[in-house]
Amino acid sequence: MYKWIIFVFSTVLWANTCPGIEKGKSAYNNGDYQLAIEEWTTCLDGGLENGDLYYNLGNASFRAGNLGFAIYYYKRGLKLKPTDQDILHNLQYASSMTKDKTEEETEENPLLSFLFNVHHALPLNKQMLVCLVLFWLLIFGIIGIRLVRQNRLKNIFVGSSFALATVLLAVGGSCFYKIFVMETEVIGVVTSPDADVTSAPSDKSQTLNTLSEGTSFEVLSTDGAFAEIRLGEKIKGFVKLKDVGIIK
Repeated sequence: MYKWIIFVFSTVLWANTCPGIEKGKSAYNNGDYQLAIEEWTTCLDGGLENGDLYYNLGNASFRAGNLGFAIYYYKRGLKLKPTDQDILHNLQYASSMTKDKTEEETEENPLLSFLFNVHHALPLNKQMLVCLVLFWLLIFGIIGIRLVRQNRLKNIFVGSSFALATVLLAVGGSCFYKIFVMETEVIGVVTSPDADVTSAPSDKSQTLNTLSEGTSFEVLSTDGAFAEIRLGEKIKGFVKLKDVGIIK
């Protein structure tokens, strides 16, 4: 507990004392985006890590023409601030400029597309609020079933409680899945102009595909200078770590 308090205090203190923060802002406002990236990166190297810093790095990278790094930093920012609308908006805009389409963009099954859109219709914090409201409504419904004596009114309470329980299970399941993905998923982003996907973790192995800058993918494991990756159902292989950024 004390270690956690010390860590939080030191992080806040570093955020207020890291000279790179103000120097980066000044450089960004003057249009020197590469200098802003360098200054803000010194704060990262010093241990400062928060969503706003990654958001600023994403903006500077995008304006500097580094699409891959922009998406990488936006995604890292979302890990810390998953409901930040500014990060989400900029990430979506930057991602729309990538050449490779993701599995979600190419999905043609209307049922899966509908479920995907419903799952992502609300950010996690709002889904949890909906779960809380549904839970208390369900409690009141169960109490009503026990207290009401009139059969017709009791049937209404029973039907309403069943409907509430069904919706609660669906929304709650979506929440738990989002939390599970946030805690366990490891993703990568191509930060170089392109990255070759090879059949084995070796420079001499066969090239299977080439991913363009900014493409995101699932990281299965890392092996020396390579990462084993998967993108959709068709692309699986190894990429060089120097060509990508890993987000855990």
